[in-house]
This record gives sequence, structure tokens and C-alpha cells, in this order.
Amino acid sequence: MIRYIRRAAACCLLLLVALLANAARIQVFQADSLDKNPANRRQTITRYHEPRGNILVGGARVTGTKDTGQQLRYERTYREGPLYAPVTGYASQTYGTTLIENAEDAILTGTDSMLAPVPLWNELTRAQQPGGDVATTIRAPVQEAAFNGLGRRRGAVAAVEPSTGKILALVSTPSYDPGELSGTGPSVTGAWSRLTGSRSQPMLNRAIRQTYPPGSTFKIVTAAAALDAGVVTDMNADTDTPDPYTLPGTTTVLPNEASGCGDASLAYAIEVSCNTVMASLGVRTGLDGMDEAAGRFGFNDAGLRIPSGVARSNFDTDMSRDQLALSSIGQFNTSATPLQMAMVASAVANGGELMYPHLVDRTTARGGRVVSRTDPKSYRRAMEASTAVQLQQMMVDVVTRGTGSSAAIPGATVGGKTGTAQNGVGNAGTPYAWFISWAKADGASRPAVAVAVVVEDASAHRADITGGGFAAPIARAVMRAALGD
Repeated sequence: MIRYIRRAAACCLLLLVALLANAARIQVFQADSLDKNPANRRQTITRYHEPRGNILVGGARVTGTKDTGQQLRYERTYREGPLYAPVTGYASQTYGTTLIENAEDAILTGTDSMLAPVPLWNELTRAQQPGGDVATTIRAPVQEAAFNGLGRRRGAVAAVEPSTGKILALVSTPSYDPGELSGTGPSVTGAWSRLTGSRSQPMLNRAIRQTYPPGSTFKIVTAAAALDAGVVTDMNADTDTPDPYTLPGTTTVLPNEASGCGDASLAYAIEVSCNTVMASLGVRTGLDGMDEAAGRFGFNDAGLRIPSGVARSNFDTDMSRDQLALSSIGQFNTSATPLQMAMVASAVANGGELMYPHLVDRTTARGGRVVSRTDPKSYRRAMEASTAVQLQQMMVDVVTRGTGSSAAIPGATVGGKTGTAQNGVGNAGTPYAWFISWAKADGASRPAVAVAVVVEDASAHRADITGGGFAAPIARAVMRAALGD
């Protein structure tokens, strides 16, 4: 009898061990996969059980939370949502997260291990800390000037501090209120359908996610390439360029909007925006030289993050000579985000050194302890320092006596470059108006801001759309805000 009891006990012990082993397998080894299983609603309930941390502009909160009293308790709110939507993105209980709300989600939800009081605390206790805050580099007056300047037009503005890479403004219009997407239910799904179905694409972040042909603003890149390669050794010397200029290997004649471009100097070509001179210089520099120069400014970089991903700006690496001529004046397949063109202006303003652009200054725990800080770092040397000095003077001449006079600011040195980029097959669409610029207050040691503005205004008469007429006044307002005027 005792023998059978022993066997039964051994069997029960074996079953108990198997039960404990299975429990350990589920609770330890399969915990992550079960937590992430879409059918596990506990994870979602836990995510919204505590208030989300905030996104800050100039120390002030531009986000908040609302206690709904529902199972998904805390819902995201936004202050001046349309103004800051291209910066914050949205945090939706239905559609997930975008932009900073996505890139810094672990900080904002309190799941980042750096928020724990001691290392590995969250992993050992499976605890969740209170959501931390994300302080941006955005300056409210600069952001507001860009947003108000664009008004009802479709377009975008990017403004960067040249010496640090801090992004001071990031605006895309038309915009939307991300608070409409925060919760759940018919109102949220209805808002989603309306916004995603709109022809004006209000949820498209045109500043970092949309590329445009940069038109004549790209001539700054071509000028830098020609100077660095020694194709031009004196910016005031004749360039031996005919007007009209026939694209290499074709019978197609490239026109000029400006006069006096025949055999014009590089300085004059930038000042009045001669297509013929810049196309010719691009061809003389060669595809390899142009591609290398464009890459130093950030073109063809698919890995740029600010911390959200930025669309890749393009300069083709395989072209015929006629295509290279067009690419050298910002046409053919050349395309750029507004942030990319702000980087071009920033590199010129900063003596040729291009700083890595960033949107997050620091992250902090709920009590204010700094968790991480973004230090300025060099992205690339875009051009020689001597080349930057010459381009600075050429861009100043554009504003003082050329096509960008409407960007001038009393008490400051302003450099700029206009651009009117073709749009559509055979240039059938409404052109895009561009302006890139930088500004330095008189007496200051370094420029305060570099700006890129693009306006795609389908309501305007085609002949009225110019970078100097449409985009430059917006850039001027943004630069004045950055200068503290």
C-alpha cells in the first residue's frame, strides 16, 4: 500500500514540477510576446491608465491629458494643435502615434528604462514610471511667424539655428488638430476619414516628409560645387557662358528670366538667377563633383532623423549631361524637403560647417531630472570656409540688389536666394515658390537663423508665383522673429 502511495506522490510531484515549469515558461520566456499580442487588451489599458508626459515649447506645455473616466482612462489633448501638429504629431488610442509622439513614446509613457530610479528596476519589477517630458528646440514666436505667414496657402517653413542645428520652427499648412484623433469612437474615425480623404492633405508634414523640385535655390549647391572644384576661381570673373545656352547633346535651348546672363560672372548669376550660367557650371563640374557636393549638404541621405524620420532629398547619381544641366538648376529629378534647403542656407551661414538638425533639446523625468540631452554635433563640412564666405556675399547681394529684396531687415545682414520651381509634366502645373535665407543681427558674432520657405499656391495666377514675391516676405517675418524684433 505504501508503495502505491509513494508512486502517486511521485506522480503528483512530477505534475507539480511540470505545472511550475509551464508557468515559468509563460511568465518569463513568453511574457514579451504575450504582452505584445494584439488580443491582449491589458497592455492597452495599462498604457492609458496613467497620464502621458508632455511636449514642451519654450518651457510651456503644448500637450496635456484628459481623464475620461473610461477603461482607456487618459486621453491626449493639444494646445494650439494646428500650430504645433508638424512638431508633435498625434497620440491616438485608435491610430497610434506619429512624429515626436512616436519617436519619444517610451519617455512620454514612462516605459523608458532611463526613467527608472535604479538600473534594471523596470525590468525586474515590471513597473512603469510616470511619463516624462520632452523639451523641443522650437521657439514659439518663430513658429507663430511661420504659421501666420503661410496663412491659408499650402506650403511649409523650416527654420534652423546654424551654429547648433536646433530647429526653431517647423510648419506645414494646411494643418489639422491632432486632438480630434486622440480618443476612440465614431467622432475619431469620422475625423480620420475626413482628414485622410482631404485633397489638401492636412496631415502631410510638408516640412520634412514632402519633397519638391528646389528650383533656383539649388543654385547655391551648384555654386559651392563649382567653387570647391576650382571650376570657378573668381566669383566676379566672366564664365564664358553663351546666352542662349543649348543643353549638351540636344537642340533644346535653356531660357533665362533675367537679362545680362551672357558670359555673366557667378556672382551676377546668383544675384539675378541666371539659368544658363548655373547649368553650364554644373556640367563643367561634372556628375561626380555635383553628386559629391550635394551629398555633403545632405542630399541622398535616407537616414536623417530629427528624431522623426525625414524624407530623402534626391540628386540623381546617373544622368546624361543635359539632365545634369537641368539638375544643376534644381529641376529634372532633383528634389528636396524644406528642411533640406534650410540646411543648405545654414551651411553657408555657418562658414561651411553643417550642423546636424535636431528637434528635441532634452528629455526629463516627471520631477525634472534630465534623462537625456541633445548636444550640437557636426553633420558634414558642406564646403570650404572660403567658399562659404563668397556664397555669403553672393546671397547678401541677392537681398540688397537682386531678386530677394523683400527679405531685407533693417539692423541685420540678410542673405537669400529665390526660386521658382517647375511643377508637373511639361511645367503644366502651378510652379512652387521658394526662398532660402539666413540672418545675422548687426554686431552679432554669428547668424541667428537659416530659413527655407516653399509655397504651393494653386489659387494664384501663374505669373504671380515667384520666390521673391510669395516666399521671401514669409522668410522675412520668420527671421525677424528669430532676431527678436
